[in-house]
Amino acid sequence: MAPAPLNYPRREITGVILAGGRARRMGGADKGLTLLAGRPMLRHVLTALQPQVAQVIINANRNLDAYREFGCSVVSDVVGDYAGPLAGMASGMQSAVTPFVLTAPCDSPLVPGDLAARLFTTLAVNNAEVCVVHDGERTHPVFLMLRRELLGSILAFLDAGERKIDKWFAQHQTALCDFSDQPDVFMNVNHPRELEALEQTVARR
Repeated sequence: MAPAPLNYPRREITGVILAGGRARRMGGADKGLTLLAGRPMLRHVLTALQPQVAQVIINANRNLDAYREFGCSVVSDVVGDYAGPLAGMASGMQSAVTPFVLTAPCDSPLVPGDLAARLFTTLAVNNAEVCVVHDGERTHPVFLMLRRELLGSILAFLDAGERKIDKWFAQHQTALCDFSDQPDVFMNVNHPRELEALEQTVARR
């Protein structure tokens, strides 16, 4: 795996943190606002992303005032009824003014510091439209970088009643970004047990 260049175009990338889900397996708790090591989970993600991108936008569908307190623009889904991550991505893309958009979920607080650089490098080397993280065993489809010009494609896909992100990927030139050297950083929280495990991981760090 080639190292990511230090001169990737940070100012051409907008980060979008996806915090618009229902979190049914967490009892409906708003995961982005759930405390981890004394801070909201979204704060961990935001702290990691801000140095890597030009600006960060938060996609949320409830508790909007609480999310605005993080100092970022907050946008809700362009398609209602919790339509999934593509709707959140489209919302962020509509607000972004940069040619590239990076997305990350609010419930994966161990975001690597070289996420943007490695995603951009893989996207560029492969002349791809979308670049998705792969940890050596599986993809993490909401950790990705894509070209903002794909907004129309996502909106058309959603308007057709489609929701599955993998099906949308299949319509575009998609590259996989190898993160097999640090697969654990993409751990996410879908259950209170996982939150407890992450508490221990963060404490060790």
